[in-house]
Amino acid sequence: MQIPVLLIEADTLPEAWEKSVVAVWQKGIPIQTEYDKPGDAASKDCTMVMVVKDPMKEPRIHRAFPGGLEDLEVYRQEVVDGVHDHWINPEEGKWTYTYHKRFFAFEASGKVVDQVNYIVDKLAATPHSRRAQAITWNPAEDCFTDDPPCLQRLWCRVVDDSSGGWVLNMNTHWRSRDAYKAAFMNIFALTDLQRSIAERISAIAKRPVSIGRYVDITDSFHIYGSYHNEFQNFLNLISKREFKDRTWTSDFAKAFFEDAKNKLLSENR
Repeated sequence: MQIPVLLIEADTLPEAWEKSVVAVWQKGIPIQTEYDKPGDAASKDCTMVMVVKDPMKEPRIHRAFPGGLEDLEVYRQEVVDGVHDHWINPEEGKWTYTYHKRFFAFEASGKVVDQVNYIVDKLAATPHSRRAQAITWNPAEDCFTDDPPCLQRLWCRVVDDSSGGWVLNMNTHWRSRDAYKAAFMNIFALTDLQRSIAERISAIAKRPVSIGRYVDITDSFHIYGSYHNEFQNFLNLISKREFKDRTWTSDFAKAFFEDAKNKLLSENR
């Protein structure tokens, strides 16, 4: 038996995510996991390549992602702004890392490296460079923890557009991903980081930088057997509603995002 490699392409984020979870459910193979409990079914698993052609195009939010809109904004701020980097404290049994800390303050060989700043400076000076990447994996730590990072790498490159500006393309590579319960929030946050990087490059290079396609590559894209019954509810929902009734726009979510921002401000006072 071979692990299938599935390709999903869509214009928008919610369409790509929805297609991807349906694809792994229908075409993934059964594989056990290190988290299974007695009686759990095998997971559905595949290697997934997801292409979001216009990641900022509305609607950007799928109504059926597990979690609330406030949770989505908090997670975005964790990845893009590092609002919970101070929760890292493995000695006390707390978080061992955040993606933000690994990208913006990677610790290696006694140095702290801002890898996102490197990407911005590199592409502002040499937009066609193939070296603009950031990694998360720290073998000195991650080979010996029960909670290593799923996201492994960002890779960015700029190309010319037809009007004299630039287009920022971004790839992310994941070793493992919960397709149903994690992937949507991951992509929502990472495409916002893509937006932030584009804006920073534009400010330095003094030319417009638009947001190009986002490609998401996952080695193990899976639906756990422990919640197969719950996933049936998702399948029932998408079979009964039109796509426009399965999504929300960013404008709709704005009030919920503001509530989340206010709670974060209160938390940090």
